[in-house]
Amino acid sequence: MIEHLTKDSFKQKVFDYQDGGRYKFEGERPVLIDFYADWSGTCKTIAPILEELKREYEGKIDIYKVDSEVERELARAFRVHSIPTLLFVPMLGQPRLGRGALSKGELMKYVKEVFNV
Repeated sequence: MIEHLTKDSFKQKVFDYQDGGRYKFEGERPVLIDFYADWSGTCKTIAPILEELKREYEGKIDIYKVDSEVERELARAFRVHSIPTLLFVPMLGQPRLGRGALSKGELMKYVKEVFNV
């Protein structure tokens, strides 16, 4: 099961987005975050794909979910205007956004490109 992040756990496990624009990654591995909503059919479509990726990349990347309806401040901070929005956070370099229902192949391409795994 993919762990759900709150604003506070996001700051501990990923980075403190409220720290005046200073970016400092807090995780142990690269992170993929799914900003989703329970009512979205598209979000439900990619959920099993993300579970597969979690198993396939276990120990190499961490995958989390953020309910954009509950964690509105987080969603605003990353300009989540449509869902699903995926945030790819490498250990070095800047986070990148992916929007929409990406296929497993597209997600794997992003993972390899952004995370070098």
